[in-house]
Amino acid sequence: MDSKELRAKSPEDLNKELSALLKAHFGLRMQHATQQLANTAELCKTRRSIARVRTILREKAKHS
Repeated sequence: MDSKELRAKSPEDLNKELSALLKAHFGLRMQHATQQLANTAELCKTRRSIARVRTILREKAKHS
């Protein structure tokens, strides 16, 4: 998801997005551990998305 789209969301929506990304990242890590993951680049993408959401949440908390 684009950072502009994330900035438009409320903190509650961002927390839901973060929990969904964390669950997806856990699933990808389990697939990688059992060597079922075909595209390992997805791990990097989800990790960066998690960082992006956490950064925007922190910015919103700082400005509130």
